[in-house]
Amino acid sequence: MNMAFNEETFRGDFTFRNSPESVRRFPYPFEEDEYMYSVNIEQHNSGAPGSVFEHPIDVDEHYVAECKERAIVLSEDHTRCVALPHMMDAQWDTLELVMTSLSESYPSEFQLTIDGDNWHWVNKPLGIEDRFVFGDLSTLPMEPFEYVMRQVQGDWVIMDQRDNDLYADMGMVTGQADWSVAFDAGMSFKEWHAPVPKAPEMGIFDRALKYLLHLQYGSPVRRTNWRMCVNPRLDTSSETYDIWGTDNVSATKENAGDKVFLRVELQALFRLPRSNAIAFSIRTYMVSLADLATYPRWAKRLNRVLRSLDPDLAEYKGLNSFKQPVLDWLEPLDDGAFLEKGVHPE
Repeated sequence: MNMAFNEETFRGDFTFRNSPESVRRFPYPFEEDEYMYSVNIEQHNSGAPGSVFEHPIDVDEHYVAECKERAIVLSEDHTRCVALPHMMDAQWDTLELVMTSLSESYPSEFQLTIDGDNWHWVNKPLGIEDRFVFGDLSTLPMEPFEYVMRQVQGDWVIMDQRDNDLYADMGMVTGQADWSVAFDAGMSFKEWHAPVPKAPEMGIFDRALKYLLHLQYGSPVRRTNWRMCVNPRLDTSSETYDIWGTDNVSATKENAGDKVFLRVELQALFRLPRSNAIAFSIRTYMVSLADLATYPRWAKRLNRVLRSLDPDLAEYKGLNSFKQPVLDWLEPLDDGAFLEKGVHPE
């Protein structure tokens, strides 16, 4: 059965919307009424049917619109795609990971036929069909990393492993939360994550790096991260702050339900076979406060998390300019009742 894809925009008139099914499968990130940054890594095993964890790479109703948005961003600023010269093996690794995963998980939408080095790729949602020779750049319309990244949701950073460290040496990043892949390219793992408050002092990145250096091929892991935004804008990069920064002062108690979105990143990490690099996918899901509140326990817990959030984290996550209107909107929905631990909706 073919999937249905939304016609929607993430800029201008902001016609992005979630179906009830999309809200239900939203990867709500808060297990408890308080939050502090942590490693929170778990095995990226197959989850419940229909969930965002069912397949290694999730495809949902926003797929076509997100790929169109990516093409717009790249047409305006091609520095959002970075691939250092020594990463060519990792380019082909990433292409293989994405094509294999999509074709196995969604065979009605994506087909991959392999005959030795001769590959035949069909992407029905985007109307793409290409035959190419794996490993031969001349047989693709662009380099393999950019080619396949234009056909997948979420941002991706490929980290080269050398000298007992990980380096952000390749990336396709068009929907990031206030950072720049062009600026971070070539940075070590700790340099890349240095702006996160509290975490370095808590030793979080020391532990995370040690864990990831031993990540095994065929045993991917995942974690979630979160932020909030005003308007369902995917491209909130450092480069475009002059465009989206003013959004943050437009939220009020009256409009917060429709205008403010919880923005959750499902981050997965895959060891790549030839290059030994690690592919780091950052898939962003957004849900409005109004849609979130269709599950009352989610709204109650978000209210409590935001009220108790460490001020340094609130500043880092860019919440301060609209946090109060959000709390004013959420407060009437929270009756103070005890909530058991867990991220599940009602």
